[in-house]
Amino acid sequence: MPTRRELLKWMGLAGAASALGAGTGVALAAAAPRLTSKRPPPSGRKFVSQAVERQLAAVRASIADPKLAWMFENCYPNTLDTTVQIGTLDGKPDTFVITGDIDAMWLRDSSAQVHPYLPLASRDAALRQLYRGLIRRQARCIRIDPYANAFMPGPHDSPLSWSVHDVTDKYPGVGERKWEVDSLCYPVRLAHGYWQATGDTEPFDDDWRQAMHLVLSTFVEQQRKHDRGPYHFQRVSEVPTETQFLAGYGNPTRPNGMIHSMFRPSDDACLYPLLVPSNLFATVSLRQLAQMSRAIHHDNDFAARCEALATEVEQATQRDGLMREAGSEAHWAYEIDGYGNQLFMDDANVPSLLGLPYLGCCQRSDPLYQRTRARVWSTRNPYFFQGRAAEGVGGPHEGLRMIWPMSIMMRALTSDEPAEIAQCLAWLRDTDAGTGFMHEAFDQDDPTHFTRPWFAWANTLFGELIVDINQRHPALLKA
Repeated sequence: MPTRRELLKWMGLAGAASALGAGTGVALAAAAPRLTSKRPPPSGRKFVSQAVERQLAAVRASIADPKLAWMFENCYPNTLDTTVQIGTLDGKPDTFVITGDIDAMWLRDSSAQVHPYLPLASRDAALRQLYRGLIRRQARCIRIDPYANAFMPGPHDSPLSWSVHDVTDKYPGVGERKWEVDSLCYPVRLAHGYWQATGDTEPFDDDWRQAMHLVLSTFVEQQRKHDRGPYHFQRVSEVPTETQFLAGYGNPTRPNGMIHSMFRPSDDACLYPLLVPSNLFATVSLRQLAQMSRAIHHDNDFAARCEALATEVEQATQRDGLMREAGSEAHWAYEIDGYGNQLFMDDANVPSLLGLPYLGCCQRSDPLYQRTRARVWSTRNPYFFQGRAAEGVGGPHEGLRMIWPMSIMMRALTSDEPAEIAQCLAWLRDTDAGTGFMHEAFDQDDPTHFTRPWFAWANTLFGELIVDINQRHPALLKA
């Protein structure tokens, strides 16, 4: 177990001694009154899980740093406190999860926002109802339009204001129609995680099976082996990443078996449509879908087709998705086009190259991943930023200098090194601008310049990180 002296050394910051509990009792007492809970009062919370509340209390009690404990209390239940809408639809549970300050449900975000609570679902009936409703809602959304990334609460609601005039096919209830491979991967990840955690098969009915068949057929369609497929998207915008090239079908590719994605998980347009981390994520999702199909529905034919596509996509990505610099071993590219053109960068949004182990695409110790990871967290990545406040990865979505806390969380979640994790914790603790919450992005030198004060995915991911550290490296929190 690390000693107190070692932890202080690892933190490496001027204020580390105070942050790790080495300050005087007077200093801690002076700070405590300011750290009042930012949670809504119990009567104002959207959803309450007793299992989550017990986990929150237990983990919070193990955190010695007052500010870190306060931030965990604010962030860990934020999705449940503020973004969950519970109801029924056709007599069955229905759950709609908004992103926070955008009143719409992203398939990606809604899945990621509730992922940290999965280990608790087996002992909380209310939480199981929430998952059943969300799994059903996501399946319904996929059946409406498998190419959409975001949906509105009702079929007669207007789309998001910036999407009204998009040049693409239109379907009722769709909030935005940016085709992203990960939009179909995340609901599979959620469904599989829920099934593994609880053994409950109740939400996986014929409607869900129909949606999963659409997932497979959409992936096959977007291999684009014979034509460009039906999807196209254009938007009139002064921001180039909001629209797509060549009449909305994207830049040219040479089909190679990978799945085309027109947009990244950031909702920014792909430069090259063969997005490596999303394809690696798809191989995991397809195999999870095959496992569920065999075990729950005894549908060996569908399972075999999922596995065959997973193998094809994996082999194509391994063949064409690697980059080799002179005198160095291979590492992953971020995007490719099948003609030999490759782009190296990384974006904070997940799936990312940095986040591959988090999604189950590889082990943290995998040498190929480690080489890629070293390049992601360096000046080889044009969206890696270092400043007075912190260092981390951003992306085109918020521009240069803007670090996403999500990237710092992902670095810690994919690390086995206590020193590295401690440094990430210090950056996260000290860049909240006094709000007690995570943000979308902050300036590398000035954390008070940030975007999205209410971003539930980042908040809940921070909670997931603290729970993970409490399990893997409890000494870092107890120092």
